[in-house]
Amino acid sequence: MITDRPVSLADQVFETIEWNILNGVYPRGSILTEAKLCEELGVSRTPVREAIRALEQEHIIESQNKGLLVLGITEEDAEYIYEIRKRIEGLAAAACAARITEDELKDLEETLELQEFYVNKHDAEKVKALDSEFHEKIYKLSGSAVFYDTLVPLHRKIQKFRKASIENKSRAMQSSAEHWSILKAIAAHDTEAADKEMALHVYRAQQFLRDMLREKEKQTN
Repeated sequence: MITDRPVSLADQVFETIEWNILNGVYPRGSILTEAKLCEELGVSRTPVREAIRALEQEHIIESQNKGLLVLGITEEDAEYIYEIRKRIEGLAAAACAARITEDELKDLEETLELQEFYVNKHDAEKVKALDSEFHEKIYKLSGSAVFYDTLVPLHRKIQKFRKASIENKSRAMQSSAEHWSILKAIAAHDTEAADKEMALHVYRAQQFLRDMLREKEKQTN
């Protein structure tokens, strides 16, 4: 599971365990141990311990006497994350619109063309990856490390909920159209419209999640 990338082994271990938690491979409430993680990932205890410390700082696991309790991201956590994104992601889009170059616009457009292609192919994993790429490029193109460092972890933490949204064909197509509206505002260097379109996009994603959870609750009652 560990890939050969130019980052430390502890970082790779962190990313792998985090991905497994955020995607439900290690469900909320389950117990992990250092020994189990070392065996699964094929690494020594040192990088696992470093990763565990970082994961505790992210508040997605908690050390207990019997092992590591998986906290994950709850539905309530996701709701708060969408609220935070709704308030600041539009600002990042506005900053991006104010300073983006033609080459950078072309790169964003190519990302959306690929996303649209995979939406039509119903390839949820590729769509999710390109969705992340589009948003992260906007954070980076805002010119502010604060936007990037704040928003990238938040976007990553709700990937399980985003995947459920992307797997819904209607919502995936709507989300793709919303991305094009955001890009249109950015291309026009219209900071107000970029802010508005991005905030609307996050709001609609949040509403989809709420509707999905309500429907799930109805089915279990």
